[in-house]
Formats: sequence, structure tokens, C-alpha cells
Amino acid sequence: MSKKILVIDDEFGLLEVVQAYLQKEGFDVFTAANGKQGLLLFSEVKPDFIILDLMLPDLSGEDICKSIREVSNVPILMLTAKVHEESRISGFELGADDYLTKPFSPRELVLRVKSIFKRVSGIEKSEHILNYNDGDLRINKDTREVYKKNQLITLTPNEYDILLVLASNSKYVFTRDQIIEQAFGYMFSGYNRTIDSHIKNLRKKIEDNVSEPCYIMTVYGIGYRFGGNNHEAS
Repeated sequence: MSKKILVIDDEFGLLEVVQAYLQKEGFDVFTAANGKQGLLLFSEVKPDFIILDLMLPDLSGEDICKSIREVSNVPILMLTAKVHEESRISGFELGADDYLTKPFSPRELVLRVKSIFKRVSGIEKSEHILNYNDGDLRINKDTREVYKKNQLITLTPNEYDILLVLASNSKYVFTRDQIIEQAFGYMFSGYNRTIDSHIKNLRKKIEDNVSEPCYIMTVYGIGYRFGGNNHEAS
């Protein structure tokens, strides 16, 4: 079954070009020219991927992203004419998975979509569950599901990939650039400070006390390491 992609942008010419390129690659593409229409299609279509413009005539892309993240971890790639670092940082804090700055190459957009789908699909199966702190935190690498105290928690693709990199190498201290390289590869276009935004969101979801984390540990002056104690799941 073809993957469904929702594109929300108020530039009709851009919508037509992006739709054509994505359909050529076999995706089912749905388009919306404003935020309200985009949210309606999101509810009706239940897309597998969203391409979202930040500057829309009715609702801001940030507000749309926030609304979607309250109910879904569907991958979101943001399009923006804003080039300032802080604009990107705020988008990642809301749960965006990638950014492209306008103008951009449609071929690069397609590559980024495919790259994120590849990460989300979990092609490289592990066939086991990572179990930490006597089952307090469990990571199913086959299904990309994470459980905290036996409750399924919702992580964005980026949050999951960062967690998996750290948890799979619990004795290793990663710099931000190393996390980017291991989790996202060459397709990542953000700043290394965006890792801090993802870490902040991760801690809110998996830590009992974000002020005294036991899983995502800061190594000052270097980066981050994983602090959970691993036990193989039975």
C-alpha cells in the first residue's frame, strides 16, 4: 500500500511541483492551501507523513505542528522562508523531524522524505527488546515502541532515534554532532543545538524527574550519555 503524504502550503505552484515529484515516486499525495484545511485532511486522511509550511494565511505552522503532536507522532517536515536558527530550534522543540528552507530542490525534498521513512520503518531489525532499570523503560527495536512503567509513550521519529543511539551505547559519551551522525546521517540540515531541544522533549517523556534525569545524562562540555541499567527482556 502506498504511503500517504499530506502537503500543507499556500503557494499553489509549489504544491503542484511537490505533488508531481512525490507522486512520481509512488506516494499518494493530498494537498491543503491553508492550516484549517490541512488539519481537516489530517483527521480524514490519517497521513503517514506531513510536509508543513510555517507561514500560512490562517494558522501558523507552529500551531498546526503542536496540534498534530498532541495526537500523533507522524513524521513532519517543515518548509520555511525563515533562515534564523531560533526559528528552526522552536520547530524542533514542537516535534518537527526535519526542515527545508525555501527555495529548495524538489529532488532534495523527496530524498529527505525517503530518508525519514527509512528510519521510521525500522528496516534493520534487532529481534529483541532493550530493558532498563528493571523494566521501568523498555525499547522494542522491532516495532519502534517505547514503554515507560508499562505504558506506551509517544515519541517522534527523531526522539526515538536519538534515544536508541544513546541506549544502544550506554557507556559512550556522544557529542551533539556524533548524535546527529548516528541518528540522522547526512540528510540532517539543522543545527547541533536542535539536539538539545529533542533531549528536552525526551526527558519530559521518559524521566521521573527532568531536573535529576537517570536516563539521558548531560556530560558538561561534551554532550550526552545514557544512564539506564540494561537487563535483557524475557
